[in-house]
Amino acid sequence: MQKFIAEESFWELFPDAAIGILVVRGLKAADQVSAEDAAAVARLLREANEQADKHLTSNTISENEVVRVWREAFQKFKTKKGARCSVENLLKRVLKGNPVGSITPSVDIYNAISLKYALPVGGEDLDSFVGDFRLGVTEGGDAFSPIGEDGDDPTLPGELCYRDDEGAVCRCWNWRDGQRSALTDNSANAILVMECVDPARLGDLEATLDEFASLMERYLAATVERRAIVDRAHPELVIVD
Repeated sequence: MQKFIAEESFWELFPDAAIGILVVRGLKAADQVSAEDAAAVARLLREANEQADKHLTSNTISENEVVRVWREAFQKFKTKKGARCSVENLLKRVLKGNPVGSITPSVDIYNAISLKYALPVGGEDLDSFVGDFRLGVTEGGDAFSPIGEDGDDPTLPGELCYRDDEGAVCRCWNWRDGQRSALTDNSANAILVMECVDPARLGDLEATLDEFASLMERYLAATVERRAIVDRAHPELVIVD
């Protein structure tokens, strides 16, 4: 049995947070997605770049409410210099007129959802995990190879991160994914994660998770094996029986 566990150190920092989880299996490889469906996913991403404008009421990125709540959240734990919530990085590109481009269908879908609803969304290859998948404050020194870089960049003491028994999976909560667990064109099984720190947006999280699941089923023929909201009252979820 393998679990997703949000540890007590996380809830001590963010007692009102909620984590949306989808466990999906049987994803089509990128080269198995039809040209028609690939075009539809690309169109979803283009539309989401446009829809993101509704979250940007100020030209100063930090003054937008959906970014402000995450700036405040990132002040509660140790981070690398310049680390920002993943949704801020996406919205900043929209603000600068540099839309988020296509990568691979699975990643395009979660970027589209993140942009449309201004909630951080990520995905990891489920088959890459060693032991349980955990979110909590680390003592530091967890091995981590960032996507697109060579060498090890271990976690800092007091940093909030996702990790397993092999090392860090995503650093500074949702800032930077690692190479080891990143979704690829050939990933067949995935865990998809959506995060909310604003209690006023818990309803948005529920609705967005359903839309996310529907898109993965529609375009990638995924079987949604688990769909759950993890909160302080329900901090664990079985992800592999």
